[in-house]
Amino acid sequence: MHAATDRLLRHFLEAVEPAVPLVALWAHGSLATDDYQPGRSDLDLIAVVAEPITMAQWRRLKALHRAIDLPLADKLHCSYMARQELADLSAEHVTWAHAQIFRRPVTAVTRRELHTTPLELHGPPPTGLLPPVSDAELAEYVRADLRDFWLDRTGGRRRWLHDIWVDLGMVTVARAVVTLRDGRLISKREALEVLHELGAPAIVVADVRARRYGTTAPPLSRFRRAKLARAFIRSTVTRVLESP
Repeated sequence: MHAATDRLLRHFLEAVEPAVPLVALWAHGSLATDDYQPGRSDLDLIAVVAEPITMAQWRRLKALHRAIDLPLADKLHCSYMARQELADLSAEHVTWAHAQIFRRPVTAVTRRELHTTPLELHGPPPTGLLPPVSDAELAEYVRADLRDFWLDRTGGRRRWLHDIWVDLGMVTVARAVVTLRDGRLISKREALEVLHELGAPAIVVADVRARRYGTTAPPLSRFRRAKLARAFIRSTVTRVLESP
């Protein structure tokens, strides 16, 4: 593992164990695959705790995360799932992400990742604690995410001038297509190849790849990029949602 990443994870585990009744700590997403890019990728963690987080523990976790003064700490995100709520897909769990603490569900995609490519940092593996997600539950979540979030976001123009929206929107659509078609999850690196198959603008794909992997890409104004990316994402999501 990348040295700074390993140091951060070790520090975090040492800090969180006395703060909450920790049962297990797992990583998912890029960190658990060969697609992890230090400094670019988020460090997505799931902590299983023995009991629901109390307000005192909430404050303790908030202080703990804010106090981490190590490289990549701003990329570390963690959801704290109470053991008795693991089977509830709708349950909202205390989460630290983007320098904030709040509650949100752990999605069907994350749950499937934890059953297919987990990185076990502490305690028992996901298969021993976390109920599996069915193909139907996974597909239902992906379609809802495309319909309620991504299609809605293509209604505005300004956000697509920003790198994060273009990068995440393009790869999310490609990953969703593969999940709905084949019932499997793919990495962001694989998604860039799928984008070509879907007829995505090659110049936008090259632009996304250059930012994530340091490759070269032809010049592209952010205004043209925004127009091309938004149009592709909107048309692809609409086509996917119209299919059975």
